[in-house]
Amino acid sequence: MDINVQQLADMRSNNELHTLLDIREVHEVAICSIEGSLDIPMNTIPENLDKLPKEEPLVVMCHLGGRSAQVAHWLSQNGYENVINLEGGIAAWAQIIDTEMVQY
Repeated sequence: MDINVQQLADMRSNNELHTLLDIREVHEVAICSIEGSLDIPMNTIPENLDKLPKEEPLVVMCHLGGRSAQVAHWLSQNGYENVINLEGGIAAWAQIIDTEMVQY
């Protein structure tokens, strides 16, 4: 399942329960990030599964949406039925929602 950045912004503004999982590398998160996200680099997801909720929507985000789609697919194959991929990633968020955000 995918959502766009406007749908995520609506979830956040309506205080809908969810976890935003940012799977970008540490140096990418240092450039820009969305407040309140859970930052776990893609290659460390398998050893951090205990940090990921299964009871609420788990929105997976990367830079453009490709890596997060891969992780969302992997998670869904490994018992996570609550996974949602963020289309366009943080780049779309910066272009549409938070236009003051630093882009890369």
